[in-house]
Amino acid sequence: MASSVVVSCLAQLENPSTPITDKSGGYRRLLQQISTDSFPDELSTNLSAFIDSVLGDTLGIVAARPLIGAYVDAIRGVSSPEVKIESGRYALEALQSRVVSYEEQDASIREILADAFQEQEEYVEAAKILQGLQLESSQRKISDEVKVRTWIRICRLYLEEDDTTSAESYLNRAKNLLYKVEDKELNLMFQLSQARILDSRRKFLEASQTYHGFSLSLALAEEERAFALSKAIVCAVLAPAGPQRSQTLGKLFKDERALQLDEYGILEKMFLDRLISPQEVTNFAKKLAPHQLAETADGSTVLAKAVIEHNLLGTSRLYNNIGVIELGNLLGLNAAKSEEYAARMLEQRRLFGRIDQIDGIIFFSEQEGSGDKGTVKQANKARDHGVRRWDRNVQGLAENVEKVSSLLQSTYPAYVSTSLAH
Repeated sequence: MASSVVVSCLAQLENPSTPITDKSGGYRRLLQQISTDSFPDELSTNLSAFIDSVLGDTLGIVAARPLIGAYVDAIRGVSSPEVKIESGRYALEALQSRVVSYEEQDASIREILADAFQEQEEYVEAAKILQGLQLESSQRKISDEVKVRTWIRICRLYLEEDDTTSAESYLNRAKNLLYKVEDKELNLMFQLSQARILDSRRKFLEASQTYHGFSLSLALAEEERAFALSKAIVCAVLAPAGPQRSQTLGKLFKDERALQLDEYGILEKMFLDRLISPQEVTNFAKKLAPHQLAETADGSTVLAKAVIEHNLLGTSRLYNNIGVIELGNLLGLNAAKSEEYAARMLEQRRLFGRIDQIDGIIFFSEQEGSGDKGTVKQANKARDHGVRRWDRNVQGLAENVEKVSSLLQSTYPAYVSTSLAH
């Protein structure tokens, strides 16, 4: 309940005998007194009593509107987030039935409330308050920049709680008007939000490319650029192995700034197709976000799957062929699982070769897949490539036999004449 002093002053102001010309000044003086003299536990109730009186029958809309504006300034100056939230919510409820007449004041209160909720780390509540803003209004002109800024802020608030579905819906609204906005900072905020959504949805390759583009902006501080580059490397490592990821890894590896980052070690091994040890995977996993450590449908984590596929691709660079049992030993899997990984990558054209299931051997080809499904033309090309490779191997073997024979004849002519058939 409001303090007795405030109740008494409001009663005097609401008295019909008080001249209307004195009421506006009286309300302003009272609001100033409430803001400076109220005890902390009475401030919220005193402010609520003030707005109830202003919105009552004592004043008309024309006289009440500037007083509501003064009330907005008063709660903006309150230091306690809890008081801001309590007073702001009460004011929104009081204005709800007549919000058309007080749209600007309603919008200001919502922004103050959102700031207070954000300070309390109640991000979803802050987003919900901002969702109530009237951005398509006939009462006031709202620029496209203000709309985009509001939608991106709501998007980022939802991202703080990993609600990518809600975040993406507001990012898409901003996307439709972004081309009309020239503010570079706003465009960068959009780009970062887009990267975070792609990251959360495990579209790591696209997220890496977006983060890398963000890290190249000269409008950012050096620390922010380094952070974005670090995120780009992490997402590239987690992306499915294949030609597209190799291109992304190449761009990141050639970025001189990457040398200064902790993730450079695993980036180097990924780009150079070197095998990654379990200990390196464990150390890298400590830096990942929860969604990046989530399990996939087959029970493995995103990181484990990415490393297995990378090591399989690296193995194809080291060997022409390998048994599925030996491959499993290299990958830390059983034979059936290693064959399953190889078959999937072959089918998706992220690895090139064939599997001899009878003998349990995987034959690798030097050609890389394109990431598309196989076609008849590609199959013929693969067959012709295999035939040419066979021809080269036979020719090489014949040449080596000829060299050995020539060496024997020059070094041991007597032995050759008596022991070797002509």
